[in-house]
Amino acid sequence: MTIIDGKQTAETIMREISREVSAMTAQGERPPHLVAVLVGDNPASVTYVGNKVKACLRCGFKSSVVNLPADIDEDTLLSKIEALNNDETVDGFIVQLPLPPQISERKVIEMIDYRKDIDGFSPVNVGRMALGLTGLYAATPSGILELFRRYNINTEGANCVVIGRSNIVGRPMAELMMQKALPGNATVTVCHSRSRDIKKYCRDADIIIAAIGQPGFVKADMVKDGAVVIDVGITRVDDSSQPKGYRLCGDVDFENVAPKCSFITPVPGGVGPMTIVSLMRNTLFAAKSYRQS
Repeated sequence: MTIIDGKQTAETIMREISREVSAMTAQGERPPHLVAVLVGDNPASVTYVGNKVKACLRCGFKSSVVNLPADIDEDTLLSKIEALNNDETVDGFIVQLPLPPQISERKVIEMIDYRKDIDGFSPVNVGRMALGLTGLYAATPSGILELFRRYNINTEGANCVVIGRSNIVGRPMAELMMQKALPGNATVTVCHSRSRDIKKYCRDADIIIAAIGQPGFVKADMVKDGAVVIDVGITRVDDSSQPKGYRLCGDVDFENVAPKCSFITPVPGGVGPMTIVSLMRNTLFAAKSYRQS
């Protein structure tokens, strides 16, 4: 059984990106510039944005944070997004989710120029991904594919079960695993909250990708020997024995599932760091592909 070290893999990729950025600046180009738009002061969102800023520094990017009040109206936010779309010094930006209830996430996502859509959520980028065209893909699924690549995990012909159908992880993950490429070329089943007998599908799976948001959902009796298990979930669970009063749990019962696996990701330290580094890769891609376009 091999525990996939997402943190170490992300560190390696950030060093690779940093070298590429150094080569760009040595040729007189400016470094990539990533902007994060933060609406309100949700503690989790503040932490996520802070982690992205730190990653930018590690990669040699310029980063900026646009702080906006939680009571901002939708039209004002959309005008801020349009300004970023038109700012030639900005290569990519993210609008940190979730947004306050008065803001339509759909309108925000549709407003972002697909060439600067580092999250990979815009209809254009989702469509390009579905067609197998190059573009900015959703960060978490992209990071998982990179783990498969770096750990030489063979996905060709594999039975893959994706648990969860969110637009952020489940759906794009299934699309990428079906692509005529490696990693990819898998036979994919998507299970979700309305699926009957998820255990049956998982028992036949060579690869399980759990992104359902239910701590410990995937049990040992759902996993066959030698399976690859990727745990996307991360939930705070109250635990008075921990200094912070909680612990982080994934969607997989790691302690009991891990001995059966050929490869498995831990929580934390598995998929999470790869999500951040995928945003950095998207920023670099945008800077190289779309400047002056």
